[in-house]
Amino acid sequence: MRTSLAFLLTTATTVAADAPSPQFFGVDVQPHIYDGGWEHFVGGGVAVFDCNGDDRPELFAAGGSNPAQFFVNLSEEDIQFRADTPSALSLTGVTGAYPLDVDGDGLLDLAVLRVGSDLLLRGGPDCAFDLFNSLNFTSEDHWTTGFSATWESGQALPTLAFGTYVDRNNPDGPFETCGPTLLYRPHDSSYGAPVHLEPGHCSLSILFSDWARSGRADLRVSNDRHYYVRNGQEQLWAMEDTPRLYGHADGWLPYSIWGMGIASRDLTGDGFPDVYLTSMGDQKFQTFDPSTKGPTWRDATYDRGTTAHRPHTGGDGRPSTGWHAQFGDVNNDGRDDIFVAKGNVEQMPDAAQTDPNNLLIQNDNGQFVETAEQAGVASMAKSRGGALADLNGDGWLDMVVVNRGSSLEVFQNKPQNGNWLMVDVGQAQPNRLAIGSFIEVKTDAGVQTREVTVGGGHASGIAGFHHFGLGDAESLQVRVIWPDGKASDWQTANPNQVIRLSR
Repeated sequence: MRTSLAFLLTTATTVAADAPSPQFFGVDVQPHIYDGGWEHFVGGGVAVFDCNGDDRPELFAAGGSNPAQFFVNLSEEDIQFRADTPSALSLTGVTGAYPLDVDGDGLLDLAVLRVGSDLLLRGGPDCAFDLFNSLNFTSEDHWTTGFSATWESGQALPTLAFGTYVDRNNPDGPFETCGPTLLYRPHDSSYGAPVHLEPGHCSLSILFSDWARSGRADLRVSNDRHYYVRNGQEQLWAMEDTPRLYGHADGWLPYSIWGMGIASRDLTGDGFPDVYLTSMGDQKFQTFDPSTKGPTWRDATYDRGTTAHRPHTGGDGRPSTGWHAQFGDVNNDGRDDIFVAKGNVEQMPDAAQTDPNNLLIQNDNGQFVETAEQAGVASMAKSRGGALADLNGDGWLDMVVVNRGSSLEVFQNKPQNGNWLMVDVGQAQPNRLAIGSFIEVKTDAGVQTREVTVGGGHASGIAGFHHFGLGDAESLQVRVIWPDGKASDWQTANPNQVIRLSR
C-alpha cells in the first residue's frame, strides 16, 4: 500500500509540472485579527460581496472576541481596501457571515453567525445595515459555526439553516453535547420558531445543494467527530415536508471525519456536484456516483492527489488541520483548482503547528499538484475562513484569508495567459440572485457547470459574479437552468468580459 501510494503521489506531481502556475503577491490592509477563547478556536469567516454597486466586492471579517470589521473596496488596477466599519457591523462574538438578498429588494443582506444570538441584517444603499424588523426572526444563545440558505418552492422568503456546535450550557459537556441544526422555514412573510434537526453532531459547515438536479436542494452537514466522539457521521437531510436523514438504504454512505468545511463543484463534467471536505489529517475529495440514483459519493482523494494530509513546507511532519475550502480556477486554464485554509486548532500536540495553506492546481488529467509556496500564498498563520474572489475586476481570482491570532491577509493574483468569463445572474422577486440555478459554459473543451448556492466553506460566504476560467478558448456559449428547471437559450459570447443574464 505504501509503495502504491508513493507512486501515485509522485505521478500526480510529475504530470502536473507543466500546469500553469499562478503568482500572487500580498496586499497591505489595515490589521484585523480573529481571536478569543476556546469558543473562537473555530469560526473566523469572511463575507465577500458588493454592497455599493461598483462591481468590486467589500469584505466583512469576523473578529471573535474582537469587533468584526468592514472593509470598503477601493480597488482599480491594484487591490486596495479601507477599513470603515459602521456601528451596525461593529459586533463582537462574530464567527462568520454570509451575504444573501433575503427580502428580494436587490440589496444584499447579511446572515451573521455568532457565539450568542445570530442576526439577520438588512442591507441598504451604500453599505448601510440595520436589523430586520419585519421578518420576526429570533435567535437564542448559540455557538453557531455553519449557515446555508435556499428558496423552497412557492416561498417568498428563503429557508435558513444555522449549524450549531457544542452546547455551551450543557453541564455534561463539551464532549457528546452537540447542538442541533436550526431550520427556519418561512410562513408567508415571516419566520416562526426554528425546527431542530436532530441528532446534531457538532456541525462546522452546512450547505443546501440540489445534488440530484431534481429542483429541490437538500441540506448537507459536515460534523466534527472530536466532540460527537461516537455514533455520529456526516449527514444529508432530505428537505421533505418533515425533513429526514438519508440513510444507507437511500444510497448514502456513512462517513465520520473531523468535518470542518464543504466545497462543492462539478469536477467530473457530468453536471452533478462533487464535494471536497476538510478535516484533521486527510482532506476528502468525493465524486458523485449517478448510477445509484441516490445520494452516493465515492472517495477519490488518493486518485486525484488531493489529500493534503501533512504540511507541504515548513518541516512539521504532523497531520494537517483543514478549515475553509473552495474550488476556483486561479490560473484561468479552464480547470478548477482547490484552496484550503490550514491551521492548528490552538495547541493540539498531535497536529502540525506549522501548517501552511494549500493551493492545489488541477492538471489536464484531473490530478492535482501543490503550488501554494511557489504561488506566494503558503501562509503559516492559523488560518480559518477565506475566499477566492476577483477583488479588482481583472478576471483573475484573488484570495482573502482570516487568521486566528494574526492579521487578515489579502493576496492579489498576477494575470498571466488564460481567458475568463464572469457571469451575473438574476431574476424577479423572490430569490433575486437565482439561488438553486445552474450556470453552464460550453467551449471546445467541454461544459463547465456552476450551482448557485449560499453556504458551505468554513463560516465564509461569497455573493456576486460567477467566475469561469476558459484557457485558450476564443468563443463560448452560456446558459442558465433556472431554479424551476427551465433553461434559457444558449448565448454565444466572447471571453474576457462580464455577462449579465436576467430572467
